[in-house]
Amino acid sequence: MSVADASLVPMATTEHSLSPALARRTALAAQGFGRPRPPRVGTRQLNAVVDRLGLLQIDSVNVFERSHYLPAFARLGGYDKSLLDAVTLRSRAPHIEYIAHEAAFVRRDDRPLFQWRMDAFRTKYADAAWELRHSRTARWLLDELAALGPTPASAIEHEENTRTGPWWGWSEVKHTLELLFRFGDVAIAGRERFERRYALPEQVLPGSVLASHIETTDAVRELVRRSIRALGVGTLRDIADYYRLKQAPTLTALRELEDAGEVQPVRVTGWESNGRPLPVWRETNARMPRALRASALLSPFDPVVWERARALRLFGLDYRIEIYTPAPKRVYGYYVLPVLQDDRIVARVDLKSDRKNGVLIVQAAWAEPSADGDSAHRLAALLRETAEWQGLSAIDVRPRGTLARDLASAVSSAT
Repeated sequence: MSVADASLVPMATTEHSLSPALARRTALAAQGFGRPRPPRVGTRQLNAVVDRLGLLQIDSVNVFERSHYLPAFARLGGYDKSLLDAVTLRSRAPHIEYIAHEAAFVRRDDRPLFQWRMDAFRTKYADAAWELRHSRTARWLLDELAALGPTPASAIEHEENTRTGPWWGWSEVKHTLELLFRFGDVAIAGRERFERRYALPEQVLPGSVLASHIETTDAVRELVRRSIRALGVGTLRDIADYYRLKQAPTLTALRELEDAGEVQPVRVTGWESNGRPLPVWRETNARMPRALRASALLSPFDPVVWERARALRLFGLDYRIEIYTPAPKRVYGYYVLPVLQDDRIVARVDLKSDRKNGVLIVQAAWAEPSADGDSAHRLAALLRETAEWQGLSAIDVRPRGTLARDLASAVSSAT
């Protein structure tokens, strides 16, 4: 079946109708919001967050906090970051890096689900140009890792280990290691000072994982199952995007999951394209709360907001990450986090952690149309909690943005 235009996918005759607000609460509940926070956050609670989301996306920007720490804070509150390090960054941790949505931490045992992607990367890159430029370096690197064990790229000496080329100034060694990582010939054995440690798969993974083989159709179906579980409700594009799948096999998997009773087609009022209702699916057992209480800062790479069209559809939030935008062209700021209050995005704040002086700097604060008279005070309380989690003793609200004055007043009145 062709999916050239997803809006033409026929809807089931038994479809249910959801209001936009109920769809929004269903999506947030599936992401773990609206639940009581645990009195103490340990590795069990952190593992549960990763399992619920299916992945933690990684980004190296550290002006406020590295992105993979933020989804757990948004859902659980303050926690000891070393506990998350223990399950993600250390060698032989229960989570390992691979290209899931983008670079992300996923369960180590889930690596076979991405073998088809490794094969696709190999097909894409391993052509005559690869053989000419990289095969000699690749063979040498694999031999080095066999002899040295897990090693960062910076520790591997080679005449070509100089910062040249188009990949963010990566050296030929780094470039080749990254391609071998995508091919599955190399795995990541944790990080030191956030630098990847490359290793042979057998140096990192148990034999049961190395021996596991999952057919592509089965792997895609399982990834689609996890996508809709994490989303609660979503369009074909939403569901495919979660693990960056193609829409045609995603639709095939959804039809199979429909037949199994795991998902059901629904209609969400106002979710349209060119005047036609978008095809939407809901996980059959998804929670559909009548109300939802939450207060959270969302990483730019949080699944709630990482897909721009979905964020606009769910929250009316036109969100663009401006990290890579030249400063004069930025509208809201450098590291801007949407602010979730209950089931609405009420603001966005540009944050910076001044660790030397112990200050959480709010470089800009902007109100969204859904903000109300209590939004600034609730955000001030959240920022105090955030500063404490970051080990910072003060909050400095700079006078930029439509919410800055009210937020500065709310922060000041509580000190």
